[in-house]
Amino acid sequence: MKNYFNYLCIFLLVLSLNSCTDDDSQTTTTNFVVAFEQPSIQLSNETNSNTIDLVFSEPAPQEGMITIQTESSNATYNQDFATIPEAVNGNLEISFEAGDEAASFQLEQLSEIIEGEEKSITFSITAVSIPETVFSGNTNLVVNLFESAALGGNLAPEVGGPNQPNQVYIDLSSQQETVIQRDAWDLAFYSGNTNRVVLNYSTQMAVGKTDFYNISEVNESNVAQLIPQISIGNFNPANMEYIDHPSGDLGQTAMDVVSENNEENPVYILNLGNEVGNSTPQLGSVDVDGEAKGLIKIRVLQNNEAYILQYADVNETDYTEIEINKSQGFNYTFFNFEQASTVIIEPEKNKWDINFTVFTNEIMGAGSYMFTDFVLTNRQAEVMAYQVLTSEVNYEEFNLTNIDESNFELDQRSIGSNWRQGGGPGQAPSLREDRFFIIKDTDGNYYKLRFTALVSEIGERGNPAFEYSLVE
Repeated sequence: MKNYFNYLCIFLLVLSLNSCTDDDSQTTTTNFVVAFEQPSIQLSNETNSNTIDLVFSEPAPQEGMITIQTESSNATYNQDFATIPEAVNGNLEISFEAGDEAASFQLEQLSEIIEGEEKSITFSITAVSIPETVFSGNTNLVVNLFESAALGGNLAPEVGGPNQPNQVYIDLSSQQETVIQRDAWDLAFYSGNTNRVVLNYSTQMAVGKTDFYNISEVNESNVAQLIPQISIGNFNPANMEYIDHPSGDLGQTAMDVVSENNEENPVYILNLGNEVGNSTPQLGSVDVDGEAKGLIKIRVLQNNEAYILQYADVNETDYTEIEINKSQGFNYTFFNFEQASTVIIEPEKNKWDINFTVFTNEIMGAGSYMFTDFVLTNRQAEVMAYQVLTSEVNYEEFNLTNIDESNFELDQRSIGSNWRQGGGPGQAPSLREDRFFIIKDTDGNYYKLRFTALVSEIGERGNPAFEYSLVE
């Protein structure tokens, strides 16, 4: 289950703080613990119904009832919000069955969030019908009906298992998660002041510049020497020139800046990479690469503020031409060759902070290489991060006085794969438990984040989880 590691953390806390031993019987009893899964939730106008989860330290020993008190600030029940089940005299009663590992209720948002209006609801666990139940961890949940940074929480991004088919964009302050299939796009056209084109870094794409400026003149025979070089993972340091720089620096894309003088814009050979893998690997391993998608030739021109994309099979003289406009408020406009159209991929520029993805990175001295379980920061929106070792300061004690602005890196790999060990022959992958990360998000909030899972309960890759907290 996704929340297994959250339950485990609570359970271990209970063992250390709430266990008692009877010397005569030599038995140990552990209290039943109930807590909210998150300490706070930020509502938005995009979602009107929200599931509020409560977690247990162990399967419920018997059926029972949780009583939750509601208190609101500038928010009115049945006008601004409602709950299922309905609150009576400000109290909710949530039932559960013996053996349940969690409980939940629905929060319905009835009024639109208006800028400047500060409305909030606080839910507090006040009673559980099982004797000797302990309220520990997140005993209160604050729900904001106005724009406010979330206090933190526990998240399990839907990467999708050992094929890692998804890219998962997460906005920490709003706790919004956007999931897309990572081969749903091929090229990203920058929406900023310069004209740059970025490759899909999750599907082994690469691109090589030819000496031609007419797309109809290019064929396999006159670029035969270039084609074998346009690949990923061949352990040749020189192949870095065929990928975008992994730091996310748009000044170092594999394709040149698109010139206003279209006569200066060359034809490229584009390796479309691979489809998402679909076979089942050995437990603890990954299989992210499916069938190769082949080669095409492309040329990108400029027309006022728009891009003009020309593309065709390598040996075709006829080509397709499409105009691609910049997307105001977004980092990029994305294009999919199979659909022959633009597609929506990333959230708006300032509405995501980190991205879980497969990624084309660099191994120094060996060139480009595909990394799984990778985490990117939103460099184009100036999201930055740095790593802190627990030998310097532990996670719980880290606060605003510990922030060191000089440590922040404007490199989208600041988290990268540094949070886990990749494993190898006879060695399973594992978390690095000696570190956590500090993130400065798109709104200037500081969050501390540590990873709590790399694999599922049964050891299946592509099932990460993390906890994070607003640094105060």
